[in-house]
Amino acid sequence: MTRQTSERRRFVKAAMEAPYLERDEEHALAVRWRDHGDEAALHRLTSAHMRLVIALAAKFRYFGLSMSDLIQEGHIGLLEAAARFEPDRQVRFSTYATWWIRASIQDYVLRNWSIVRGGTSSAQKALFFNLRRLRAKLQQGEEPMPASQMYQEIAEKIGVSAADVALMDARLSGPDTSLNAPVGEQDGAGADRVDFLVCDQPLPDELVGEAIDSERRANWLKNALGVLSERELKIVRERRLSEEGVTLEALGERLGISKERVRQIENRALEKLKAALLRSQSDGAAFV
Repeated sequence: MTRQTSERRRFVKAAMEAPYLERDEEHALAVRWRDHGDEAALHRLTSAHMRLVIALAAKFRYFGLSMSDLIQEGHIGLLEAAARFEPDRQVRFSTYATWWIRASIQDYVLRNWSIVRGGTSSAQKALFFNLRRLRAKLQQGEEPMPASQMYQEIAEKIGVSAADVALMDARLSGPDTSLNAPVGEQDGAGADRVDFLVCDQPLPDELVGEAIDSERRANWLKNALGVLSERELKIVRERRLSEEGVTLEALGERLGISKERVRQIENRALEKLKAALLRSQSDGAAFV
């Protein structure tokens, strides 16, 4: 038996042996703590209810977390309940504290059960903590229930979609797996899981750089087009800057000139554009 286990057992034994409080005594201790900040009264009040913390923590032990940690989180909830308790409302402290203890433990479980946070909404939280119980209840029959039907019934009871139930069931079926865990061959010779998640898309900095360069080149071209005549600009736009370039023959018919003349004008316009771009930028490599 480890030292930690031994200490936990002594703590649990002491909590179970703590005397119960009668209603009048409980009320008096709560008043002393609320009105006078009497820490001795707080200690007696919380010590008498540590068995409640342990009982509630035991209900969450199947999530694979340390029982000691669950009890500590439940104790935090117990102290929060003591800070907010109104003894004049004629409600027993255990009734009031149960909600705070359970809420504190549930929040701890959601934060630590997996690296990926789950149960971000009230419905998802209810699904997380009730899925195992509802699934076990539906599977008690002699005939195994199809998964799709089971998911649909659980979804209707909790108020979520069947897809959410299936996703949560998959998450609860196994622990987190490291992306650096080996796959395949033993002794570290195989590949890691992360090796199969390589993305062939450009990196974010490459995408940003390409966007900046494209915008800069578009501005250079826009300024350079200003050196062309109206007819040259029309031919360049129709032939080079449209998605579907117009043929020389079709453009010649539209302008009333031969296709050979269109080709000559186009070549001359391209030479003028090249010269204008080189004049505007000392580094000719920018256009390579």
